[in-house]
Amino acid sequence: MSRASDDERWRAVAARDRRADGEFFYAVLTTGIVCRPSCGARLPKRAHVTFFDELASAVRAGFRPCLRCRPDGESPDARAARIVTAACRALEEEIDPPSLAELAARIGASPFHLHRLFRALTGVTPRQYAARLRSERAAAALSRGACVTTALHEAGFSSSGRYYSDDLAARAMAPSRARRKGEGEALAYATARCSLGVVLVAATERGPCAILLGDTAASVRAELRGRFSRAQLREGGDPAVSVLARVVALVERPREDHGLPLDVRGTAFQQRVWAALRALPPGETITYAALASRVGAPRAARAVAAACAANPLAVAIPCHRVVRGDGGLAGYRWGVPRKRALLERERAAGRRSR
Repeated sequence: MSRASDDERWRAVAARDRRADGEFFYAVLTTGIVCRPSCGARLPKRAHVTFFDELASAVRAGFRPCLRCRPDGESPDARAARIVTAACRALEEEIDPPSLAELAARIGASPFHLHRLFRALTGVTPRQYAARLRSERAAAALSRGACVTTALHEAGFSSSGRYYSDDLAARAMAPSRARRKGEGEALAYATARCSLGVVLVAATERGPCAILLGDTAASVRAELRGRFSRAQLREGGDPAVSVLARVVALVERPREDHGLPLDVRGTAFQQRVWAALRALPPGETITYAALASRVGAPRAARAVAAACAANPLAVAIPCHRVVRGDGGLAGYRWGVPRKRALLERERAAGRRSR
């Protein structure tokens, strides 16, 4: 991959392009500060900016890391995934879920910031997530043969009226939309060729709800129709076409900070696993058992594997970073060769950035 010119880098800085994070850093001569390309600080004058391939080079030149974008720390996406994962675990540990303010205080974030991040990563609000958890607990108790009153009490419902109110909210969540096969929804989709074959992006107004890889356009279209058999599917047009190029770039150069808003659809447990996956740095791998422990379910390695297999958003939710206990690549929904290629690219990009 050729090195971007300074003019290209400046355009990325001016656009605060999060896709350029990790590719280079820019330093401001008048302030002595070095930043990520996506830094939200006031845009400096072009004449006052110089570029570095590595953060260490900028520090050796006398620049100090920005306290706003923190180029020497976690990326914004990794930090967001960590916060949301912690919030999910806190909600799952409490039968009576805390308020948004209590939850935010517990994990060290503001209520507004937590609400925005939670919805961006999981597709639902903390309240909807808690409602889904309660409904799942009640359903599990009923399946064990408990009477309705006992099941609702064990799940944390104060009354049957509260159950039906919360259950209605839970049914409005993304998982139920997935079970309805897209009934009542309109999806735009687009396909393109990439080095891993064909990539298909299907999107709603919320963002991509499916990123599929395959050998032919016909095969990925068939997979899309199987997943959203009751939706109105339209090829071309916004919003799918507008993000297709970004998805192809993500496939070619997989990274953690792709900046794509996702329409994530899954059960509460799946969403917790997927949020933890998004916190994994590019090039790093984790075993199914370790991932199960990370999401607070150390005995649920098989359930974690099932959540990875159910992931409909290839690369954006990086289930390719999960391996067997012996380090083997194991299975991958879109084929082990693609999994190997994605990991090799991430590691190669990491070596170039050092």
